[in-house]
Amino acid sequence: MTPLPQDRMDQVVKRFEMLEAQMSAGPEPDAYVKMASEYAELQEMVDKIRGLRAAQREHADLAGLLADKATDAEMRALAEAELPDLEERIEGLEKDIQILLLPKDAADERNAILEIRAGTGGDEAALFAGDLFRMYERYAAAKGWRVEVESASEGEAGGYKEIIATVSGRGVFAHLKFESGVHRVQRVPDTEASGRIHTSAATVAVLPEAEEVDIEIRAEDVRIDTMRASGAGGQHVNTTDSAVRITHLPTGIMVVQAEKSQHQNRARAMQILRARLYDMERTKAATERSESRRLQVGSGDRSERIRTYNFPQGRLTDHRINLTLYKLDRVMMGELDEVISALISDHQSRLLAETGTHG
Repeated sequence: MTPLPQDRMDQVVKRFEMLEAQMSAGPEPDAYVKMASEYAELQEMVDKIRGLRAAQREHADLAGLLADKATDAEMRALAEAELPDLEERIEGLEKDIQILLLPKDAADERNAILEIRAGTGGDEAALFAGDLFRMYERYAAAKGWRVEVESASEGEAGGYKEIIATVSGRGVFAHLKFESGVHRVQRVPDTEASGRIHTSAATVAVLPEAEEVDIEIRAEDVRIDTMRASGAGGQHVNTTDSAVRITHLPTGIMVVQAEKSQHQNRARAMQILRARLYDMERTKAATERSESRRLQVGSGDRSERIRTYNFPQGRLTDHRINLTLYKLDRVMMGELDEVISALISDHQSRLLAETGTHG
């Protein structure tokens, strides 16, 4: 394991103690909120640094006892019995601290825009897109997040040709960002009399919600059209002149909103446009920064097949990390933690390998 950077650990503890002192001095409410947020962010790392240093002192004491010829047999036996557990605790703390010291993705704590589109496979692809959306909805509910549908185009046999939603809550983007890509399904459709397995696909895009300060959209760069909402009917469509289409002229990105009032649709469409432009800038910056991005868990490329859902075998396979689970029914019920934790761990391991903790 790479030796931990003691100077950086000292800086983190020093900063934490300084914030503690400033907060107890009773600053202005706005300043206090800002300090409290940074304090909470540093707390876990500081606890682990202090825990590691206490364990290292304990280890040095035990090593001293064992090296001292005057130590009696009973004390020596106790010290020898305690050492393995202590060494394991030190190793675990060192690994946790290395991960906590990794550079953070600035977007991790943000809300996300979740976009799911039916790919190849006609009606079956639309049904699968609906299944994926419900899977994420259940996962979000278990995490205490809020899911709000922004726009939806329903499939003729059910499901969705396209559905866009905002997922709000703590650490949403950090958990969902590795879901971008092509999700493939293998199953026997309900309409298939001969019992043949069909393969179809849906694409998922997860974009961090952008703040106005991240992306400035100039008025002259957008064309806004209002039109009559049209569609298959049902709760997601109304028939007033409230549908809004915003076209970003420099990039050609187009967003249509037809769910709410014209004023709300306009605000929501701008929010989605801002997220897409922000995602484009992040991807471009990451590519320019380093080709090593390709070593990370997928590139987030929407054309990359990332996962297969095989219903006859009850099997889910994530192709990026060679993870196979035989509990597809539970995953579809929103039990995604095992998959997402494995993706995050793999991503962290690759970052550790690429940067070390000095990077």
